[in-house]
Amino acid sequence: MEFISTIKNRWKFFLIVSSFWCLFLVLSLNQNLNLADNTQNTEQEFANSTANPNDILQKSTQIYNTHVENPNISFNKLGKSINKSIDDQKKCNMFVGKWVYNPEEIVQYDYVSCPFIEEKMSCQKNGRPDSDYQKWRWEAKDCDIPLFDGRLMLERLRNKRLIIAGDSMNRNMWESLACLLYSSIPSSTVQVDAKNLEYKVLKAKDYNAIIEFYWSPYLMEFDANHTSGKKVLIIDQVSNNSKHWKGADVMIFNSALWWPLRGQFKKWDLLQYKGQLLEDLPIDKSYEIGMKTWAKWIKQNVDPNKTKVFFRSLSALHSGKPYCYKATQPLKDGSSNKNNFPKSMINIIENIIKGMTNPQVTYLNITKLSEYRIDAHPSIYKSSQWKLYTEKNLIHTYADCNHWCLPGLPDTWNRLLYASLFFDMGI
Repeated sequence: MEFISTIKNRWKFFLIVSSFWCLFLVLSLNQNLNLADNTQNTEQEFANSTANPNDILQKSTQIYNTHVENPNISFNKLGKSINKSIDDQKKCNMFVGKWVYNPEEIVQYDYVSCPFIEEKMSCQKNGRPDSDYQKWRWEAKDCDIPLFDGRLMLERLRNKRLIIAGDSMNRNMWESLACLLYSSIPSSTVQVDAKNLEYKVLKAKDYNAIIEFYWSPYLMEFDANHTSGKKVLIIDQVSNNSKHWKGADVMIFNSALWWPLRGQFKKWDLLQYKGQLLEDLPIDKSYEIGMKTWAKWIKQNVDPNKTKVFFRSLSALHSGKPYCYKATQPLKDGSSNKNNFPKSMINIIENIIKGMTNPQVTYLNITKLSEYRIDAHPSIYKSSQWKLYTEKNLIHTYADCNHWCLPGLPDTWNRLLYASLFFDMGI
């Protein structure tokens, strides 16, 4: 009997303990469910999520909308909120990756939906028969790059001004960005003036957003009517149109291609430095002086709490062998292209930018990814008159292997700008 009683007591104890643990598990589960419900839409969950780029876009919009009521909020303050959302995403170099062909790639505009594309960039309108060059998407090695969203970008540019200054490659970039934005909203709400090659502007009226281009291939003052009777490049004085750059919320610069030009392509007769006229200086020296002059202007005229500054790297050249004429596929190895541009000049600007900390300048390093895209140039399709030149066997002197078709590669530049500007991606 004593043995049976002991067994009964043990069973009672077991049942009591089991009931206690069941109750504990139920309460814990309920608490976790409530906690999950309460935190589902918070920034912290977003920060720890591994959502795909489109989810990131959607949720970052929700974060951004909390700031829209204050139109004067700086991009740096805005970035602090958005950056928390993509800590994992931004820890990569989005300029390292590969081109992936996607036959279903959606082209966001064409020469019909964006009628102000410059003729030499409007390859399809000029008769280019292939279109596969529009269906390659850049994929970073270690992260997902958000897709470009024109409406979202305009929302974030509400009551703000973005300027692009530099040579025709930056004009290429401006036209791409203008087309991406123009085609994303009703044309009746957009005002565009793109007839002048030296100044272009898009105004999104519903957003009070302004996107401008300023022609300044050296970023330095160029005096074509100097008292000496010569064309003079003043390498210690920033371009006169810099007075229009001031106050912009986003600035994107480039300058490289025109500096080493010689012979019939050289645009200046004399250099001016410290008030002295010089017939010439080594390319590296003049470029370094010029870029340091630009860097000094940035330091003196840019409020780091208001403005984000970018410098776009050299756009790849394919003017040597292999020629871009008839190319319909990217190069398998971008380094196989013989780029004759001085590497020393690239090192100079990269070192200058690394030393710029207040404000910090973001380097859009699109050189390598562009080297692969020998297929994306206008080539002979820079004009509707291309047949006349091919018949005369003037292809190699006529083909444009410097600029880029639109839609095309510059759309990727702007996608990377978009990711860097609003998602703090890239290094």
